[in-house]
Amino acid sequence: MTRSLEGLVLAPVADQAPGQVGTRTRFAYHEREGEVWAEYAGGDVVRGFLVGTREGDRLDFRYVQLRPDGTTSSGHCVATVVELPDGRVRLEETWEWESRTGGGTSVVEQVAGRAGTGTG
Repeated sequence: MTRSLEGLVLAPVADQAPGQVGTRTRFAYHEREGEVWAEYAGGDVVRGFLVGTREGDRLDFRYVQLRPDGTTSSGHCVATVVELPDGRVRLEETWEWESRTGGGTSVVEQVAGRAGTGTG
């Protein structure tokens, strides 16, 4: 798959634990020449940023986010880019906190009808 993430808005398909991204979180992705980055917010995340690289269908990035209680957390994620049968993009993610213990897997998918750069 070579489809760019530039301008896509993605959202988790399920909620994670409190204080983490959830179905109300929106990621506004950007991509250029192997670099990927995104801004995200919503739900239990006031503001978040991720930055990393893409090689083929593999993303490797670090993220940092601000929670409503004023605390921050950061981690590392590796994701596989998948094109869904309806043409939307899915990221299948394996992540690990670096600022605290824990990790897991998650799935984010392109929001139907959303190809802008907004986070709402």
